[in-house]
Amino acid sequence: MAGPEQQVDGKAEQIDDAELALQGINMLLNNGFKESDELFRKYRTYSPLMSFGASFVSFLNAMMTFEDEKMQMACEDLKATEKLCESDGSGVIETIKNRIRKSMDSQRSGAVVVDRLQRQIIVADCQVYLAVLSFVKQELSAYIKGGWILRKAWKMYNKCYSDIGLLQDAHQRRASSSLPSVEQPAVRENENAVAQPGRETVTAETLGRLKGSVSFGYGLFHLCISMVPPHLLKIVNLLGFPGDRGQGLASLTFASESKDMKAPLATLALLWYHTVVQPFFAPDGTDTRGGLVEAQAILQRKAAIYPSSSLFTFFRGRVQRLECQINSALTSFHEALELATDQREIQHVCLYEIGWCSMIEMNYFDAFKSFERLKNESRWSQCYYAYLTGVCQGAAGDVEGAVNVCNDVQKLFKRKNNQIEQFSVKRAERLKKSSPTKELCIMGVIEVLYLWKALPNCCLSKLQLMSQVLQEVDDASHASLKHLLLGAIHKCLGNTKDAIQSFQLSANDDLGQQSISYVQPYSCYELGCILLENPESTGRGRSLLLQAKECYAGYDFENRLHVRIHSALASMKEVEPQ
Repeated sequence: MAGPEQQVDGKAEQIDDAELALQGINMLLNNGFKESDELFRKYRTYSPLMSFGASFVSFLNAMMTFEDEKMQMACEDLKATEKLCESDGSGVIETIKNRIRKSMDSQRSGAVVVDRLQRQIIVADCQVYLAVLSFVKQELSAYIKGGWILRKAWKMYNKCYSDIGLLQDAHQRRASSSLPSVEQPAVRENENAVAQPGRETVTAETLGRLKGSVSFGYGLFHLCISMVPPHLLKIVNLLGFPGDRGQGLASLTFASESKDMKAPLATLALLWYHTVVQPFFAPDGTDTRGGLVEAQAILQRKAAIYPSSSLFTFFRGRVQRLECQINSALTSFHEALELATDQREIQHVCLYEIGWCSMIEMNYFDAFKSFERLKNESRWSQCYYAYLTGVCQGAAGDVEGAVNVCNDVQKLFKRKNNQIEQFSVKRAERLKKSSPTKELCIMGVIEVLYLWKALPNCCLSKLQLMSQVLQEVDDASHASLKHLLLGAIHKCLGNTKDAIQSFQLSANDDLGQQSISYVQPYSCYELGCILLENPESTGRGRSLLLQAKECYAGYDFENRLHVRIHSALASMKEVEPQ
């Protein structure tokens, strides 16, 4: 969308801000973080779209570092963009609250309608990112404030999405027929401005870009809310949020193929869903490949646009890991690590995956090196990285060194409301008190592989080795966890009978409930999922899922299990005869 001339470096310059903004985001994803930031900063005052691009880069920088100064700067940048969007004569917020008067719209050209819709979408985007920055504070007041900000953003997205869709329909009717059309009341005013005789009209391409712009936020809302567990869904529904996963994926797919600046971000969101979210929350613990076909197709389509992108190389590694091609995945993650020279947090994500792949391969020394580097370099989750460093060090044979590292876990414990850090502290203390051995450290590694659903990525020979190690653990206080992990391994190996027996032993171990609180509810869930596969035991399986959901509380990763139970019960409804 071409804009008016602006003085840049003392010279009058006219640009297509929509095209330039897309170039800036593509530059960012091709490892040009600094260059992208400079581009958006240079043209920040040129248009709301370029201002939003600069604010988005600032937001991304804050979320990658979690540094207070950068988070404050991101808040200020986003608010400045909001203010710019609301500085036109009509006022975006006023537009949201009240319908545009016919007398005003009748004098507006199509370009003004596009500008008004673009500003509304940008304000909604800014609201979402401000809510995310608020949530990061992890304070009750911040959660409440963030929730209401999101509610406001959703209303904006929903209205813009509906209006743009109606405008597209009207445009198509005019293009296919010269006969007068019946206008929808909700869009009649905008439609008059879009195609008034003698006035500038809005093209199908422009409407398509706008639809792509709003579809990114609209789709993310649907997709994320669709995965909220039932006990939180009631609160979400009170705020007026929907949650249609199919609609969310369809909207993100549309956005990813548009010419809007958020098309690359929609592509990353789809890759994230197919390679991270879907495998992690799949109802069946062995079904980690649900979205791999879609992810591979996306990577293939975008290969020419992002030939050396650290992020796209990273997601290629995620696909390879889920396909159990661990050596290829390690190569991709190391390549992404080298490409992300100036992107510290992307490097940390790559190191994390290298550590996980090394654990999957039972190469505990390499895993130890990756997590130790993260423990020393990262400003986030150092407590968790310290625990992973310790168990990998012990699994590699240095048990004394593992205990020394576990002593650091408590010192690095900063976020008391964070489940992962709470888990790390409890496990480190338990390991120190139980006369640690190499086998117990390996059990600790297998436990995190299980909790993060990485056991299905292990090859059969590694799973069999893990099973042998677990069989050698004879500490009664670890019996319930041992049987849960053995059940998960048997399930991956296809030994259904042995898996059921192990899960039953774990679920019936009341002593285990006292020592490791999550074991029983997780065992009930795992057993229920297996029984659901047999029509004769579906009822029993459903009862166990409900038992896991309703009879236990206050255990590690409770919300995580509730999401999986929610998915499992929802999948049952989908296959039940109507």
